[in-house]
Amino acid sequence: MRGLLASSIGVSCAAALALPLTSPAVAARPVSPAAVRPATGAEALGGTQSLPLAPLAARDRTLAPVAEQGLPRRDVRNFSLVGVIWDDPDTVLRGSVQVRTRAAGTDTWSLWQDLETHNDDAADPGTAERTSGRVHGATAPLWVGDSDGVEVRVRAEADRRTEDTARGSRTATTTGPLPTGLRLELVDPGESAPEPARQESAAGAPQRAVAPRSASYSAPRPAPTAEPAEVLAALDASAANADLAGLDGPGATEIPALDRQQTEQELFVLRAGELTGQQRVKPYIGPRPRIVTRHGWGADEGLRARKFVYTKKVKAAFVHHTASGNGYSCTQAASLIRGIYRYHVKSMGWRDIGYNFLVDKCGNIYEGRAGGVAKPVLGAHTLGFNSNSMGIAVLGSYGSKKPPAAVTKAIARLAAWKLGLHGANPKGKTYLKSGGGNLYPKGKKVRLNVISGHRDGFATECPGWQLYRKLGSTRATAARLQGR
Repeated sequence: MRGLLASSIGVSCAAALALPLTSPAVAARPVSPAAVRPATGAEALGGTQSLPLAPLAARDRTLAPVAEQGLPRRDVRNFSLVGVIWDDPDTVLRGSVQVRTRAAGTDTWSLWQDLETHNDDAADPGTAERTSGRVHGATAPLWVGDSDGVEVRVRAEADRRTEDTARGSRTATTTGPLPTGLRLELVDPGESAPEPARQESAAGAPQRAVAPRSASYSAPRPAPTAEPAEVLAALDASAANADLAGLDGPGATEIPALDRQQTEQELFVLRAGELTGQQRVKPYIGPRPRIVTRHGWGADEGLRARKFVYTKKVKAAFVHHTASGNGYSCTQAASLIRGIYRYHVKSMGWRDIGYNFLVDKCGNIYEGRAGGVAKPVLGAHTLGFNSNSMGIAVLGSYGSKKPPAAVTKAIARLAAWKLGLHGANPKGKTYLKSGGGNLYPKGKKVRLNVISGHRDGFATECPGWQLYRKLGSTRATAARLQGR
């Protein structure tokens, strides 16, 4: 995959940061590898059930035949996230995908729910991640909560047209083929072992990062012993953030917030090499927000590709929604992220979760793709514009539902800080070169807002109209936080 492997500032830089920016209670300190050993035991596993879909009999014989596949009601192992995948990532599913599920341990079935069929978050064409041979087409995942029964139907879009015949006009109905290799993916996000990171609700009340499962939960398979490679991957993920002040060693569940002065001091240390021989000027950067680390939300580092891939810088931020529904609580956000992570890697075939950051509806910010929150990690979020950008995904669906104020404030805080690290003005414009997509051909230089919606780089409904319409005020808030 095209990208630059950025070198770490190193332990000396992290130590220098700890003294001026943090109190002794939160200063970085050595932690043994055992502190980040992946969780073991039934509560830590998670898993994916992948079930092939089959043709369904037409229920209305008076209509023209309709291509339809699905799965009749079935008892399954516990899961909380559902999606549908197919063989070719370049094939568009033209039609509808609906599921209904049964709440675990009950006889209660949900109504039919729609899955977003146009899942346009993806790696750029021609990159190693896109051409690995493991990537599948997929719907957006849907969070349904702890469930043990499922039914699904996939129906091709009907095309009706009027034809003139010798006997007059008539309406003809045709349907295109459904993608090959349709499979239902049922994801159990499992549990995380780290001490839960403190979360704040919209009202400011502390919450646990992970809600415990009911005692009746049974794991899909026995717990394996953690392999050394998994331990090293966990260490690597934490070490990528070692340059940040206050990171509490490899086992840290969060990167704490800094005030403006501390953030500016941190920036000067991070840019030490760049500032040699240059006059230190006051930077435009927002205070660093609190960020829950991958260890904090319980990422199984053994799932993802081992190496990190970087781009040159971060010139723009693309805002997304995950289209996974709004039926989660903020205590379930970590579980939802683990589910999306597993779906992106195991079901869709990506190297890691696609987004650089995620935000829940209470305004908590989470580290996404591994490689360091302050570094220009190459994501898979905006097909054609992943280079020199970052993707911020809000957990939920915001086509008709308005995002809470906590969400837009969190996006503004995150953008003000991360864009400030790279000298970008949130109210400004920038040029990005298209890697190829359905709006702009490969190689075209496109002028975009520094804070853009997914739909600005790709023809999609994402991030939902209600979230998209808030981006103007988000840009203004982020610029103000930068001191502009």
